[in-house]
Amino acid sequence: MTKLFKPIRPKKISEEIVEQIKGLISKGQLKPGDRVPSERDLASLFGVSRPSVREALMVLDAMGLVESRQGGGTFVRSLTEASLADPLTTMVEKNPHMLQALVEVRKGLECWSAYLAATRATEEEIAELGRIFNEMKDQAASGGWDPKIDSKFHYVITNATHNTIQLHLLNTIHGLFDATIHVALTEFYSREGYLKPLLDQHRDIYDAIAHRDPEESRTKMREHLEFVEEKMRILEAESLKDL
Repeated sequence: MTKLFKPIRPKKISEEIVEQIKGLISKGQLKPGDRVPSERDLASLFGVSRPSVREALMVLDAMGLVESRQGGGTFVRSLTEASLADPLTTMVEKNPHMLQALVEVRKGLECWSAYLAATRATEEEIAELGRIFNEMKDQAASGGWDPKIDSKFHYVITNATHNTIQLHLLNTIHGLFDATIHVALTEFYSREGYLKPLLDQHRDIYDAIAHRDPEESRTKMREHLEFVEEKMRILEAESLKDL
């Protein structure tokens, strides 16, 4: 019986730091790509020595939760397997069939994200979504918006789900989503009658989330992605004609 029990020992300070930062990551309070405060700042915030902070960051790095960038600080890594994105991105880029398949994946993830965002988004997140949409609208007046703005619009919606796994999963394959957005927008801007529907769809998604209507938010996101999916089919058909 005595072998079942082990002596209790106080946790090291660095272990306490690791647990706190792990908790912030798991709760989504520290998100993929977020910069972790510097050693000096963390030491001040925790009220501990810098060597204890340094040891904790080394442990977190070894666990794959953060990564140190030369001269750039320490950042939160995605909790999902980062290497997944690299070979898939290579397959997806400039391949209409794969891009269409990716839109199907986006429908599954992002329609649910829109639903959850309508029920969970903070006022600040809704305001940020509105700000991004207004930037898209301003850029549309010049013939089309920056694909990065479009990606950010969708990222804010996923962030507003407050679902840590959803956020980390989307972050891992964001390169794939960026690929489909970039290719889609590059092609769509050059075609008459495509830009206005795209802008209207983003406005509808924003309005539905801002009005806290989850079913409408999911519907408007689905309609937007089905529009993109349909146009991808056109691109695929045209690419086959050129073979």
